[in-house]
Amino acid sequence: MNAKLVLALVLSFAAMSACSTREVVSGAAGGAGGYELANKRAMDQLKDDYAAGRITQDEYERRKEEIESRSAVY
Repeated sequence: MNAKLVLALVLSFAAMSACSTREVVSGAAGGAGGYELANKRAMDQLKDDYAAGRITQDEYERRKEEIESRSAVY
């Protein structure tokens, strides 16, 4: 949700500025993509830790909810 709000703010600012919309959209999409890549890696590591028995189910659920809260994809 936060990523969508940031993207909407960036796009609305771009509409009011003198720069190219294409440049702003590609920059915003690239930035959001970086966050989602980090979230995917965190989720993959979390699944590996749980499967290997390094964390409990409670810890898995808590960290999974944390990742989901900061992601637009999960």
